[in-house]
Amino acid sequence: MTMILKIAVPVPLRRLFDYLPPPACDFGRLRCGVRVEVPFGRRRKIGILMAVSEESDIDPGRLKAAWAILDDTPLLTAEDLRLLSWASQYYHHPIGEVVAAALTVLLRKGSAAELADERFLRLVADDLSVAEQACKRAPRQAALIELLRAHPNGVPHSLLKELDWDWRGAADGLIRKGLACWCECPAGQERDDSAFVPPPFQLNADQQHAIESVRGAMGAYAAFLLEGVTGSGKTEVYLQLTQEVLARGKQIMILLPEINLTPQLQARFRSRFSVPVAIFHSGLTETERCRAWLRMQQGEVGILLGTRSAVFTPMKSPGMIILDEEHDTSFKQQDGFRFSARDVAVMRARLLNIPVLLGSATPSLESLFNVSQGRYRHLRLARRAGGAVQPVFRLLDIRGHRLREGLSPALIAYISDTLSRGEQALLFVNRRGFAPTLICHDCGWVARCRRCDANLVVHAGDGRLRCHHCGFEQSLPGVCAGCSSEDLRPLGLGTERVEKALAELFPDARVARIDRDSTRRKGRLEAILNDIRDGRVDILVGTQMLAKGHHFPQVTLVGITDVDAGLYSTDFRSEERTAQLITQVAGRAGREDRMGTVVLQTRHPGHPLLQVLIRDGYSGFAKACSEERRAAHLPPFSYQALWRAEASDAEAPMRFLERVAGLARARSVADLAVLGPVPAPMARRAGRRRYQLLFQSSKRKVLHELIEALLPVISELAEARRVRWSIDVDPVDLY
Repeated sequence: MTMILKIAVPVPLRRLFDYLPPPACDFGRLRCGVRVEVPFGRRRKIGILMAVSEESDIDPGRLKAAWAILDDTPLLTAEDLRLLSWASQYYHHPIGEVVAAALTVLLRKGSAAELADERFLRLVADDLSVAEQACKRAPRQAALIELLRAHPNGVPHSLLKELDWDWRGAADGLIRKGLACWCECPAGQERDDSAFVPPPFQLNADQQHAIESVRGAMGAYAAFLLEGVTGSGKTEVYLQLTQEVLARGKQIMILLPEINLTPQLQARFRSRFSVPVAIFHSGLTETERCRAWLRMQQGEVGILLGTRSAVFTPMKSPGMIILDEEHDTSFKQQDGFRFSARDVAVMRARLLNIPVLLGSATPSLESLFNVSQGRYRHLRLARRAGGAVQPVFRLLDIRGHRLREGLSPALIAYISDTLSRGEQALLFVNRRGFAPTLICHDCGWVARCRRCDANLVVHAGDGRLRCHHCGFEQSLPGVCAGCSSEDLRPLGLGTERVEKALAELFPDARVARIDRDSTRRKGRLEAILNDIRDGRVDILVGTQMLAKGHHFPQVTLVGITDVDAGLYSTDFRSEERTAQLITQVAGRAGREDRMGTVVLQTRHPGHPLLQVLIRDGYSGFAKACSEERRAAHLPPFSYQALWRAEASDAEAPMRFLERVAGLARARSVADLAVLGPVPAPMARRAGRRRYQLLFQSSKRKVLHELIEALLPVISELAEARRVRWSIDVDPVDLY
């Protein structure tokens, strides 16, 4: 009998590859889910064993033998492999690349799947008062002692590395004084999973109902949509459910849309549970990511906090999945393997037979549609926790008013009143940099990116022009490239410009800016957030990084400088995203015992979106928007797949997509619209010409069957070899 290994190799080909077992192979190690080192052409590849068979479409005499089995036990379970196979089929992406996405980079390269012991820093002083006295004149040593007191079993080196101050010098000082020491704590020798610090307040009835509803579904698949107004205590629901999962001896995965939300939620979990919390996101080193992956896979931790890519992390004892801010488009991968972490999380929960909870103050229309179809159970947190009330909205009509760097006199007065009461103000500006455009006042020349159909953004602090699409940058020019005039002016608003204007308007106020530029250095974001919470900031200026998840107790005024950009757009999702953004940003105001005010500057105060949102809230808006989508046969009442193609040759993408469109139309599939091809909204990016083609149908099955039938034919097209092409199932934007 010939044994054939079916291996998923990380290459852009939509198939498994057949190999013979390695010479002198221990057949007991041939278990699905282990890594296999194989020859592939002239290269070495690390694949995953998906199946073992006695048959092959290729003559066994022509098959190559695998070189080595790398694992004694599978890294991926049968349920993990089922999920990855489903994802490959649903998103029509090569199985080898899908499986590779579930592994960390080090595991893909063949590193040993072993957990090394981690060093822990522990106090050794018997009398802590003596230790504190010894560090009286060493504030950082005293701060480190406080941290060590809160962790009597020691603080792991990985946690210390996340601190944004020089703890190393303080640790050396404590060790020299004989107050602390490093010790090796074997991986897995952790604290009691049942230890839990209860909250210092009572749950309200809505929170209690939500917790009891999910608790009653433990041990089986169920999908819940938790819709809670901003500040309603969704995180407390997550914490209570985490305690329930841990008490049952299971693991829980909590997914977040942004890296910058992870430290804040991590602190909440570590203050409530005396158990290790694994963190998984792209801001970590490859070693840190691999360690978190293995700790979850081997059952060494009970809690995983991660971003989009963490959804595939194996769980030894899966108990529940929570996905916070489920509406956020960051959960959709926008290149390569274009999966939705939200939809994968729901399917994974179904395959594992565990509950999944999707939380948001502004649920996506897709999730609300699933509620209406009975696929999700709807839980609501209708009021803010702790007696806080919803903020009051104020529409400022700025037509005809003289603005100071985008700030109207009325908004400036609101800020002044807020500061006079000793409270904090937050201004939302949905664009980083100083200004989005540099223009010549004499001839109208505009600084454009040489590689993209986009303007270069002015970054005055660095004296640079930057493209936010391809990364090209140059120094700020002194004269116009068109007429040599020196009258070059920044046009439009960015966070830098508003920050500068506020510093001039309120010279005694402390102004802080949060955007991708100001928080690039590690630990900088946490430092600014701490300053805000400790009252060392009076006015906060920021982008969407501030729109969700943050709790600022002293912020009572939120100003949105320009809401009009999202009111008139060719993207049918634009109004939904604008409503979500307004609601999320507004939720930062008045979260405790002080009334909050939200000021919206607009030139269209009568716009239906603004009127419905202010009068009926997000729920009323979502209902009205859903009816519009239904009438227009747009998602979630239909299903879409977007074909993208790009190349240096301007004509090649168009020719390729015309062939795809022709093949689709030739099949005359009922209930299927083929739209395009057309140039992408940004037709040139990073020097490449971009086109797209849209398939749409009211029946998901029709759409997928056509794609599946076309892919083998398309792969053989001569035009396909001249372009870089991809397919995006359930696209969240057409950009």
